[in-house]
Amino acid sequence: MSYMTKLSLANPFGGPIFHQETLSSTMDVSRELSDRGEPHGTVIAADFQEAGRGRLGRTWNSQRGESLFFTILLRYAGYAAIPKALTLKTGLAVALAIEDFIENTGLSLRDTIQVKWPNDIMIGPRKVAGILTEGNGKTVYAGIGVNLAQREFPEPLRGKAVSIALACNAGSADPVSENRFFLLERILAGLFRELTYPEDDRWRIRLLERLYMRDRTVGFIPGAADSPVRIEGRLHGIGPRGELLIVPEGETEPVFFVTGELDVYEK
Repeated sequence: MSYMTKLSLANPFGGPIFHQETLSSTMDVSRELSDRGEPHGTVIAADFQEAGRGRLGRTWNSQRGESLFFTILLRYAGYAAIPKALTLKTGLAVALAIEDFIENTGLSLRDTIQVKWPNDIMIGPRKVAGILTEGNGKTVYAGIGVNLAQREFPEPLRGKAVSIALACNAGSADPVSENRFFLLERILAGLFRELTYPEDDRWRIRLLERLYMRDRTVGFIPGAADSPVRIEGRLHGIGPRGELLIVPEGETEPVFFVTGELDVYEK
């Protein structure tokens, strides 16, 4: 395991930003940092994860130096103090930060950056980033992985995943990977804004503008990923606490879903 260093980067949360070239997963190390008393807003970033994971236990595939991985430790006074829809607000912050990153590194992008409920960031029909949030009482660990410089993906992910370099048709992936800490700063700045805004509907309005497959027909698997139930309907929007609203086929009113997964990828 490589040595952990402290980075001199801007963090509006006020916590330190640690970096380690290689580790098991930033989520695991963030829990260790929490146990040793590191404060709210502490970040651990890595160039490579040996055991990175995503939602529903999925693995995160990446070669060294091709992705930005980090987890931020968030401490709250109690469960009620944890911001509602934290995962979706994190997704909104990541989407806006990637857009800002692309503009400031001189790249261009044709496709729209959108948030796919509940935790993916899409460029066009392909996933560019994922979020995993886990909680332990008053503590939340928000893990974020962004595909930066990949030129190709393994067979199961082809057509479903994309990197910033690929999406922007960059002649070289170097400017993307070399500026990864700038992207980290932009994500932290955006996340701080989203989590400290007053608890009103402004976040939801901003998210609806970027909601993947909004007003389109989708398939949805409620509950567990292996559920035999599949619902077809129109993706109507997001509820006040981050619930997904779908109008099932043959019905006129939206139904709220708290857990489940969209089973769609555009061709």
